[in-house]
Amino acid sequence: MNPAPSGSDYIVVKAKENGVQVIGLTRGLDTRFHHTEKLDKGEVLIAQFTDHTSAMKIRGKAEIWSKHGQLESES
Repeated sequence: MNPAPSGSDYIVVKAKENGVQVIGLTRGLDTRFHHTEKLDKGEVLIAQFTDHTSAMKIRGKAEIWSKHGQLESES
């Protein structure tokens, strides 16, 4: 397994309902789903962008924190 690049970013996701999904998307020419986590209400996930993860998709109601600020997903 390759370590995360130095200075890689993190996000924190807190589920506001059961069944919130956090989906990791790959880097490269073809963007693909590579990992999914399902959170129940109140659960928190700390996720990191890596050499393999370039984006994350959040499905469901959740609070999201990053170095860019805080926001809430609506669905």
